[in-house]
Amino acid sequence: MTETQQIRVHIRISGMVQGVGLRYFTVTEANRLGLTGWVRNRMDGSVEAEAQGEDTDISRLTARLRVGPRWSTVEHVVIDRIPLVPGERSFTVRRDRE
Repeated sequence: MTETQQIRVHIRISGMVQGVGLRYFTVTEANRLGLTGWVRNRMDGSVEAEAQGEDTDISRLTARLRVGPRWSTVEHVVIDRIPLVPGERSFTVRRDRE
């Protein structure tokens, strides 16, 4: 049996990704996978998120985000590993960022 590792990633998604349900799609997928973190729109039209959980579940989330919800057109996804955030308990939508 392989051991899974807890990781945290910062994700930046660009394309036609605002106004198409991507943030709520992300929350739904993250909750289904048992991940914690957040997602928000950026003023430049992109969406950014941070997600934390088992590496296999993070991979599943990022694969889904590369496709996005039905009405979106995902053109580019950038994923960077970042430090874990201890004590985080949920995955939420945050206020838009400038």
